[in-house]
Amino acid sequence: MARYSNGESVFSRFARLLETVGQDGPAISVTELSDRTGLSLPAVSRMVSELVEHGWLQRDAQRRVSIGLPMWEMVSRAVPTREICDTVMPFMAELHTRVGHTTYLSVRYQREVLFLRRLTRPDAVRTMVGSGSRLPLHASASGLVLLAHAPKQLQEQVIEGPLPAYTPYTLNNPHAVRARLTEIRRVGMAYYPGAIDVEATAIAVPLRTATGQVTAALSVVVPNDDRARGALPILQATALRINHAIAERNISVTSIGEYPTDAQHLVNMVTA
Repeated sequence: MARYSNGESVFSRFARLLETVGQDGPAISVTELSDRTGLSLPAVSRMVSELVEHGWLQRDAQRRVSIGLPMWEMVSRAVPTREICDTVMPFMAELHTRVGHTTYLSVRYQREVLFLRRLTRPDAVRTMVGSGSRLPLHASASGLVLLAHAPKQLQEQVIEGPLPAYTPYTLNNPHAVRARLTEIRRVGMAYYPGAIDVEATAIAVPLRTATGQVTAALSVVVPNDDRARGALPILQATALRINHAIAERNISVTSIGEYPTDAQHLVNMVTA
């Protein structure tokens, strides 16, 4: 494999570029890509042109780039969470209709929560997290649920920090995080007002296999007011139904647990 003078491979550069596209929005300029990746503007321009030619990226009218449809199709066919997404989505759609606000299906990826699916509507309470977004585990209700059932060593690594705060209500004290994880394991859910947006409350519950292993988290984001807890019974009842469906389909934790989701894996997969 070709390498640059600093030892970095061609594919590593492509991976870094692809990981940057779409991080904070649907499209990004070539200049911004250069600034964020640390790659020279001519190098980024050449790579973008080649990726656009193959359909992995696409350009809009302002020459900004975003992920291309062929790439989305390829990832959708290969994604290792497809089975659980197919199982959960009908129940999640019903939950979304009943609650009337944004719902998420999430899994853990290393020290982050990955939001696999999102259902929302224009009049739902504001949420800045879209499908495919990632957040530190301590900063969302879904992340806390997944962290509470993660290996102890990982829990301690996360708790030791850093623990960035997005609002004054984001848990960023190690003792507070440790206490919250204990509470989540005891009560079976995470209630997290104001963690990302002070006007929103996130509520999450674990999804389990037939053997009780936590594979994912189901959550809702509702207005941060006295009515927020009213969504909890609906959320818990939906999770129970999903757990039965997961058991019936015999979805195992190994098929949707620790897996790579970054662009480097995608590049390795399609160039193997």
